[in-house]
Amino acid sequence: MAEVKLTLEEMKEKLKKSLNNKRFIHSIGVMETAVKLAEIYGEDKWNAAVAGLLHDCAKDIEGEELLKLCRRNNIEVDDISREQPELLHGKIGACIAREEYGIEDQRVLDAIRHHTMGRENMSLLEKIIYIADYIEPNRNYPGIEKVRKAAFTNLDEAVLMSLDNTIRCVITKGVLIHPDTVNARNYLVFSNNCR
Repeated sequence: MAEVKLTLEEMKEKLKKSLNNKRFIHSIGVMETAVKLAEIYGEDKWNAAVAGLLHDCAKDIEGEELLKLCRRNNIEVDDISREQPELLHGKIGACIAREEYGIEDQRVLDAIRHHTMGRENMSLLEKIIYIADYIEPNRNYPGIEKVRKAAFTNLDEAVLMSLDNTIRCVITKGVLIHPDTVNARNYLVFSNNCR
């Protein structure tokens, strides 16, 4: 655990040393997008900035090392994550945020932990980080403008669109779909239909 609370600038400097340049630029984009969304939806801007900045702090860690870090941190690894260890970077990222950056707010740690696959009944901050990761300005792929537009007017709609797109993409790649992503999608569909 870090003894001294780091400023956002200190976190940026520390993060820059641990990520490749492209990933660092992406992280800055997610942070800035998350702050804009936090302003719109009434979430704490500091929490959004920190979670957005640190969401991929473990992204450059390779598969076997991720599995080793999970064992060291007593993180349960399901069969799909064992097969596709890159899915674990959010869980390990939450550990790094706590241990190396001194982040203690569980909401921030959860947003980092669940930014890749989502989960059932995501908090507002979790949704903001999930969608900020998906739409940050450096992302460019077919259909992104529609999701970007939705993100600033209807967060649930944007998250649902991104979950649908992610599931389609994963199916196209022929790899396993994590149940957390399916559960996140189903929860949003069910809860929005029941309002």
